[in-house]
Amino acid sequence: MTNEPTHPKILVGDGDFVYQALDHWHSLPGGVDLVEAVGVATDSQDRVFVFNRGRQAINVFDRAGSHLFGWQAGIFTRPHGITIGPDDFLYLCDDRDHTVHKYTAEGELIWTLGTRGQPSDTGTVGFDFRAIQQAAGPFNQPTNLALANDGSFYISDGYANARVHHFSPEAELIRSWGEPGDGPGQFHLPHGIAVDNQQRVFVADRENSRLQIFSAEGQFLDQWTDVIRPTQVFFDDENHAFVAELGKRAGLSSWMQEDLSVSGGRVSIFAANGQLLARWGGGETPCECGDFFAPHDLCVDSHGDLYVGEVTMSAGGNEGIVPADCATLQKFVRQ
Repeated sequence: MTNEPTHPKILVGDGDFVYQALDHWHSLPGGVDLVEAVGVATDSQDRVFVFNRGRQAINVFDRAGSHLFGWQAGIFTRPHGITIGPDDFLYLCDDRDHTVHKYTAEGELIWTLGTRGQPSDTGTVGFDFRAIQQAAGPFNQPTNLALANDGSFYISDGYANARVHHFSPEAELIRSWGEPGDGPGQFHLPHGIAVDNQQRVFVADRENSRLQIFSAEGQFLDQWTDVIRPTQVFFDDENHAFVAELGKRAGLSSWMQEDLSVSGGRVSIFAANGQLLARWGGGETPCECGDFFAPHDLCVDSHGDLYVGEVTMSAGGNEGIVPADCATLQKFVRQ
């Protein structure tokens, strides 16, 4: 059974996108914890896969929140991004290991891209995108992966690089593009990536606070700027863009300052032409059901329900900015 919240029914969103917020909809067996739900994705059965920075890296739930199974964390240095293909294979980005892996749902490794523990040479090995000397090949802290209709895929790379890499279905590098900066086709932390039904490639250029849009071949087409430090993009079957935004109140680097005049964590929904359709959150009450502290990933299942994972600990919870029980995974049930 779903673990129903004890508070009154909370509705969020606007217009055609109204949801009931559930912050404790899932259950965990003894010995399993969700420290940070850094990634969340659903498969063809609407099972919810959570990529977790805890003792068990993958935890799988049904739609009602019952824990089905999981597998351990020791094979990952620091989990970051998860994508599930139409064949239900998992693609997992390990940023600090500089690798991307393909797994079965049960945890069998299919392949690995990159050399474990060996970053490409961009002139920096930390998280300071300002120190990148030049863009380089795969990988230096890759963040997320997006699949195209033809089976090829794109990887955003990443915390210590300023590139997007396009691979063939056979995992062979086709092309790369991007360099440090804030101009068209340049990046300050390409953090999230998605492909829409027109095969346009959307990149969440986090520290430039924009979504950049490219052709399948990497040609710059457009940008959307009505976002604040976007972390990930997800397209539903009707080509609506769901965007997780970190905002200016959490997940700040040492040279950044909190800005309470700017929104905190939130979720925005856009039409394919960039028109804003719905938005909620903002971080005024970051641990309350329906609000956010540090949205990091999101996905929509076949029923239209939305799942949002947050990096509550690394974005400030480990410094006491929010309590340890601040939600790291929320479900929003489409009304």
